[in-house]
Amino acid sequence: MGQALMKLAPGSEESKEKDIGSTIEECYDKYFPSTKKDWNFADFYQAVCQTVEDINTKLNSTQFCIPDGKKLQEVYQDHFHTKEKPLKKGEFQKIMQELIISTRFTGFGSKDILLYIFGIPAAAFFIKQRVAPKAVPDEVFIPGVTSATVFLLAKLHKI
Repeated sequence: MGQALMKLAPGSEESKEKDIGSTIEECYDKYFPSTKKDWNFADFYQAVCQTVEDINTKLNSTQFCIPDGKKLQEVYQDHFHTKEKPLKKGEFQKIMQELIISTRFTGFGSKDILLYIFGIPAAAFFIKQRVAPKAVPDEVFIPGVTSATVFLLAKLHKI
């Protein structure tokens, strides 16, 4: 489970896939244990929100948005009001994939990383051009600063 969601998470793809898949399975077992319960939209919304929150907790730096009510209402209508059968694990995984892929991932973690990876090298380049433009060739300086930034972010567990 969670194979389509692994593309959205930074880091080791196999470990992220396992984390997302196991989290979805745990949440299914936790929130959908009784198949005879009559689900209303509020119960379904709470289960999905809790699942997204659990995925965010497991992945640390990646932050998925909780889907908006309109999209969630559409998915709820498709999966609960057209069938009399209980929700299965495979269906729950498809629902979560559809919701998370449609909302993508955002958050301060992803914005910070993009700012650091592009902002620090650009700022360092402009400072270098003002202070000592001929000291280090640009072909060496820019990749060096970018690599140092990525290394620092990795050491700080930001990526």
